[in-house]
Amino acid sequence: MKWSYVLALAASVWLAGCAAPGSTSGDAPSRTSTSTRQPTAGDMPPVSMTELRSGKVAPLDAPADLWDRIRRGYAMPDLDTDLVRQQEQWYSSRPDYIQRMTERSRMYIFHIVEELELRGMPTELALLPYIESAFNPQAVSSAKAAGMWQFMPATGSSFDLRQNMLRDDRRDVIASTRAALDYLQQLHDRFGDWHLALAAYNWGQGNVNRAITRNQAAGLGTGYLDLSMPAETRNYVPKLQAVKNIIARPDSYATALPLIENHPFFDTVDITKDIDVEVAARMAEVRLEDFRALNPSQRKPVIFAAGTPQVLLPWNNAVTFNRNLAAADPQSLASWTAWVAPSNLPSREVASRFGMDEESFREMNNIPRGMLIKSGSTVLVKRSNGAATAVASHVVNNAQLSYTPEVVLRRTTVRARKGDTIASVASRYDLPAATVAGWNKGGAHASLKRGQPVVLYLPVRAAAAAAGDGIASARHRARAERSTPSRGHQKAERASGRAAKGQPSARAAKGGKESKTAKSTARSSSGGKAAAKSAPARTSAKGKSKR
Repeated sequence: MKWSYVLALAASVWLAGCAAPGSTSGDAPSRTSTSTRQPTAGDMPPVSMTELRSGKVAPLDAPADLWDRIRRGYAMPDLDTDLVRQQEQWYSSRPDYIQRMTERSRMYIFHIVEELELRGMPTELALLPYIESAFNPQAVSSAKAAGMWQFMPATGSSFDLRQNMLRDDRRDVIASTRAALDYLQQLHDRFGDWHLALAAYNWGQGNVNRAITRNQAAGLGTGYLDLSMPAETRNYVPKLQAVKNIIARPDSYATALPLIENHPFFDTVDITKDIDVEVAARMAEVRLEDFRALNPSQRKPVIFAAGTPQVLLPWNNAVTFNRNLAAADPQSLASWTAWVAPSNLPSREVASRFGMDEESFREMNNIPRGMLIKSGSTVLVKRSNGAATAVASHVVNNAQLSYTPEVVLRRTTVRARKGDTIASVASRYDLPAATVAGWNKGGAHASLKRGQPVVLYLPVRAAAAAAGDGIASARHRARAERSTPSRGHQKAERASGRAAKGQPSARAAKGGKESKTAKSTARSSSGGKAAAKSAPARTSAKGKSKR
């Protein structure tokens, strides 16, 4: 009975509460409400361009295609100069080039527009890769800038774009776009002007800073058109403005733009196992060239899960890939693995260890002939049968390859000098004394006789130099021996000298006849002179004159 009463009372209170808000009786006393008045349709504030570009507000009429979406997001001030008109003429006179460039961009430009809108940045910046690389993520400049955003190695590293022997994130579609927009935002925050930010992107922040400082010191303007800059940078913003104008009004430039739908071209797919690039493309049922175009950062024919946790695939192929991957044998996914050299090794030894021929191994790892793989280097080798273990992240993320010229040794014999020991000879050729002692079957401190042969194994060039030194030493000794006359020769030369000066021998001085020795010496002296005069003629006849 008590519960019936309580329920009845609660029901009456609930009904009264429901009826109260709906009462519109004019007899009801007016009262001040403490709640916020709900705005009517006419009270809604207009949506600002910043809010529209932020991605939080969507227009009621969706863009017809991606070009329309880009046009709606234009927010940079226009540049109207003769250089812009020159660039418009250049692009519009090359319809085939524009067609190839815009067709190539269809894989990537939707993602860039999405990222720009999320950051509230002008959408004409999505056209910047047309200027930088013609939307080619594999592009490399003569200055070593790479990717569709053309990052230099050092700048890429400062924006966390990893570069090693396995991958180059300057070419990665998502990573490089993130870095480029970060950089452009940073430059815009620094200069407060998109044209100056673009000049700094092309020329370098420091150069733009210095150009501004010079103009300030000279009392000149500091805008983009006021600064003195290289021709490439001077044309950089006009090029972007020209492309922007052509995209905005293609009919005015007799240009036909390919249809690019306002829809993502690719989807991201997680990678949990090492997999060959060709296998991944086959499982996704896409052409190999399309797979590589979407994943251009891969530098090798295998994708390591530890370094590349996801890949990009055409939107409609992501589900296909996951289905085929789930049904695949894990041991059949990758035929390559990464291996770290424990010491300096020749290519032939590493190739033999993994059942590869040397030529294929060097070609896979871009190792020139005659080079030694340095300790700590990472190389790609054939994965052994049954090995399904993924390569560790520290190997993948730090993969570098270094090599040094392989030293070829040659057996060489040198001659010991006076007072030499095995140790002193070894020191002379920068070799371990114990090693040289082993080659010569003696102790490291064993004394050597002058001219005693010592066997060494030296690099080819050093061996040739050592052999030359040995020959020179032998010639020096021979010359020294020839230049030291015997005692008999000394007597004959003294007698010959006296005869040449008209000095008689001791016997002739006494009025006697000249000795037979003196006569023969004089004859030999005159004959020697004649021989000396005729020697050059004989030598010259052989074509080997030593003069």
